[in-house]
Formats: sequence, structure tokens, C-alpha cells
Amino acid sequence: MANERRPLIAGNWKMHKTIKESVELVDGIIGSLAKQPVEGVDVLVCPAFTALERVSKRLSGTDIALGGQNCSHLREGARTGEISPLMLLDAGCTFVILGHSERRSYFHETNEMIGAKVKLALECGLRPVLCVGEALEQREQGRTFDVLRTQIEGCLTGLAAEQLAKVTVAYEPIWAIGTGRTATPETAQEAHRFIRGLIASLSMAQVANGTRILYGGSVKPENAASLLAQPDIDGALVGGASLKADAFYAIITSAR
Repeated sequence: MANERRPLIAGNWKMHKTIKESVELVDGIIGSLAKQPVEGVDVLVCPAFTALERVSKRLSGTDIALGGQNCSHLREGARTGEISPLMLLDAGCTFVILGHSERRSYFHETNEMIGAKVKLALECGLRPVLCVGEALEQREQGRTFDVLRTQIEGCLTGLAAEQLAKVTVAYEPIWAIGTGRTATPETAQEAHRFIRGLIASLSMAQVANGTRILYGGSVKPENAASLLAQPDIDGALVGGASLKADAFYAIITSAR
């Protein structure tokens, strides 16, 4: 992990936790950080939409950021069940996860659609966490870099350098999400280095060198330190382990 990039540990709670449970979880995280502060690490939590406002109030006065798990590519309109970037801002969010593999797979989101979401989120003042990654079949076919190139270019092409500088990328090999399988630190580093090169080709090396690239895929306290020790891995997008305050705190401490 490079010194000039401040690490970010983000918790994606997915479709877990009621409002009450979300408040209890964030209280546990706040309590752990209050007892034993971790300097030099940014922390982000992304609860379900229903819990955002309550969690936002709990986070007031702390350094923990709040994010949404998705948003629409439209500011407003007749889109039943959708949520706009402006609504996330109103609920207290500063970040939003976009392009997660579960959104791509289950909701058939395309790179074009995700790119439109990224652009609008930036225009509205949110910081996107763009997720990219390959399936097991694609990796076995030697197509990992081709997939990453298509996703990065499809979602980020056309953004100005100052916009790209506000984007965080999360590399999440699909075969490692929720499976217990984790990319080796060396395999993850190879993908992260390639992604940084792609961002440099879209803008400039200075922007790419400042872009935080997170690893996501069965991150847990036992493997976090070895992953975060890699020079191009600047944090983690944590799923299951973020649902337990002690496990999430342990991962945060690994990023120091």
C-alpha cells in the first residue's frame, strides 16, 4: 500500500440488518474505534437504504463516512423502487457503490448504465466506488485483463481528470465473493497494478497514482494484512466480515 494513498476500509452490508440491527452494528464499530483509535485509515459503511438516515445520525461527530449501495442514473422520475444520488446525499451519504457484480448479474446492469450512474453521482457530489472484476470462467480462459479493460473503459471513459480523481475502484473477482475463496495477494496485486495503468491511460499518471483501488472478495481478519501489504492495494470492500463489529474493526487495524 503506497504511503501517498490513504487506505479506505468500506463495509458493504448488502441486504442485511434491520434499522435496529444497523444502529447496533455501527455503535459497535464506533465503540471499538473510540477505545482504540486507528490513525491514518478512512472508514466507510454502506447499510441498506432504510437504515441510512438513522445510521447517519449515529455517525455524526465521527470520522466514519456513509455510503449507499447503488443509485439511479436519473436525478428523479418515474422509476418505481429506485433511489437517486440526491436522495442519498439527503440521507447523509458521501459515497455510493456502483457496478457491484451482484448488480451486474442479478439486475443486468451494463457498463453503459453504470457509467451513466458514475457520471451523475459525481455531478451530484457523491464519490463513486466503482466495482469491477472477472468471473471464474473468464479468469480460467486468460481473459481477466480484457474484462477489466472493458469494464474500466466502459464506465469511466469521458470523465475529466478532476472527476476521475474522485472515483475509488474496487477490484472484486466474482469467483471470490461470498465463496470463501480469496485471490492470493500476488494475484490481486497484479490486477490492481493493471487497473492503475488503465486509469493512467484514461487521464494521467498523477491521477492514477492518487486513485484508491480496493480489494473485495472474502476479505476477513485472517487475510486482510497480507492483501493490504501489496503496493497497489489501498484498502478493502468488505462484505460478510463487515456485519460483525469486531471482525470489521480487526480489518481496519490491518490497514495501518
